[in-house]
Order: sequence, then structure tokens, then C-alpha cells
Amino acid sequence: MRIISVILLGLLMSACSVNWVKLTPQGENVAILQASEVSNCTPNGSTTVTVVSKVVVNRQPAQVQEELRNLARNRAADRGDAIVATGPVAKGEQTYNIYRCRR
Repeated sequence: MRIISVILLGLLMSACSVNWVKLTPQGENVAILQASEVSNCTPNGSTTVTVVSKVVVNRQPAQVQEELRNLARNRAADRGDAIVATGPVAKGEQTYNIYRCRR
């Protein structure tokens, strides 16, 4: 029983480090910028994205942030070519402003 518990715990912990949100080909064309870099860009709305930040235990913050960025880039692809985070990640959620910078 103890061996099964250790194996299950190991599988669960490895699942916490898997990137579940893949970047689409369209999302690859969306840059992640800072607010100071979009002064010559046209604002085109915003998007709020959410991923699971806890699976029994808290997931790695860097992994959660990467998935949020991927999801935001995928969602912004039809409205712009750049995103800027409006604040920090909070409980697996983050909002991004969308910009069109290329003419």
C-alpha cells in the first residue's frame, strides 16, 4: 500500500509541472510586451484568462504564469499582435490588454 501511495504521489506531482496550454500557430504571432513598449500601438480590448493553480497542492508559479501567457496570446491572436499584463497573477487568473502594433 505504501508503494502505491508513493507512486500515486509522484504521478500527481509530475502532473503539476506539465504545460497544459499549448501555444497555437496564431498565438505565436502575438508578442508579450511591457506597457512602455506599446505607445505607438492601437489598443484593441483586453482578455482575462484563468488556469488551475492548485491540484491538491499549489502548482509551480512559473508554470501557471506560462500557461496564462500562452492562453492570452492564443485568445488575442484575432484582435492584435501584442499583449501587456495589467497586473500580477492572482489565484490562477490574469488580465492582459491587447494591442495592434504592426500596420
